[in-house]
Amino acid sequence: MAASAAKKRILILGGGFGGVYTARHLEQLCRGRTDIEIVLVSRNNFLLMTPLLFEVFSGTLEVRDCSFPVRAFLRSTQFVEANVEGIDLDRRVVRLTAPGEQKELPYDQLVLALGSRTNRVMIPGSEHAFTFKTLADALLLRNHVIERFERADVETDPLRKAQLLTFVIIGGGLVGVELFGELTAFVDGIIPLYKQVQRSEVRCLLLQGGDRIMPEINPKLADYGARVLGKRRGASLRTNAKVGAIEPGKVHLGEETIAADTIVLAAGIVPNPVVAGLPVEKDKHGHILVEATMRCRSHPDLWAIGDCAVIPGPDGKPYPNLAQHALREARVLAGNLFGVLNGQPPRPFVYDTMGMMGSLGHSKAFGQLLKVRVHGFPAWFIRRTYYLLQMPGWSRRLRIIIDWTFALLFRPDIVKVSLESEAALLLREEGITVGR
Repeated sequence: MAASAAKKRILILGGGFGGVYTARHLEQLCRGRTDIEIVLVSRNNFLLMTPLLFEVFSGTLEVRDCSFPVRAFLRSTQFVEANVEGIDLDRRVVRLTAPGEQKELPYDQLVLALGSRTNRVMIPGSEHAFTFKTLADALLLRNHVIERFERADVETDPLRKAQLLTFVIIGGGLVGVELFGELTAFVDGIIPLYKQVQRSEVRCLLLQGGDRIMPEINPKLADYGARVLGKRRGASLRTNAKVGAIEPGKVHLGEETIAADTIVLAAGIVPNPVVAGLPVEKDKHGHILVEATMRCRSHPDLWAIGDCAVIPGPDGKPYPNLAQHALREARVLAGNLFGVLNGQPPRPFVYDTMGMMGSLGHSKAFGQLLKVRVHGFPAWFIRRTYYLLQMPGWSRRLRIIIDWTFALLFRPDIVKVSLESEAALLLREEGITVGR
């Protein structure tokens, strides 16, 4: 797919919030222009609403209801489903692979929105832990948790049963806490279905290496979350708990060894390997250092957005990697790309964080909206409403509302999604093998 000499190609890599919404805003700016071509490359043909991923794990939402097809969202953008293998900045081409084929895509302006991955080299043995960043992760973890209860219900060895019913989440940031809250709520909902398992036999542990959970949010809200989760039966939140190593079925915590069949790594992220291999200026974690306009310092035709970039604010401090920032960054970046192609200077990204919100399960949440702190049911309702309205298309929104209504009326579902049916393709795409 060679670029036409008469057209300027804007190539966007990554199908998350940053990439998809950059393409969306560019479509609006370039309406009626035949001299600009927009191409989006992603390994998945859907936009994943990642804040709703926890509810896919618990079965509150159906698998497809937390995602939206990219082709239905972008009308004039050319979409390419492929893996990005490498970028040649000198030749200005991107190397792609898809099943059975390889190709190169030239570009005039390149946008990196490839996101991040869980850091599996931070803790020895991390390959034995589950991660929680993709739809495949949520499905695999859900099946695994249900299977632990199925086995525990017929297990006669008390030590083995205890290991089956011990669930460890490593990482006390926002993702780890939200997953922990959803896990404990899910356990409370399904426990009556397993007659040989008592709620007191189930242990859920959250291990945080720092001195408090959720260090990225207001301390009072973090304390509220800790109090709510700490009161749940079998739940234990440990701070200053530095994991030394992970083995199959074991977590080594100093001199203590925790026997657990379910270990989830929710701590630490690293940029996409493609980003890591680029010869551009980066911070100590491997994120691309860009100007406030989101333009690469050394390559004027290269731009970066979202998790793979360090975007400085007016005070010089980088903006946090949140979905709300990616959405606003996308609008400014689209304007900058359009402006540059029309001979106009780019403008800096400036945005005041609206706040942060997190779910704790059991219709409880917490958050800060501007300077107002909210928690409990009101926060839970606001959070759901916000993310519902962020989902493109009223067809998906209606499905989500129906799912949520059924979840309020009925017990959680314990049907496992067959790994040989609709989840199989997702799992293969992510390179996941059962049992890890």
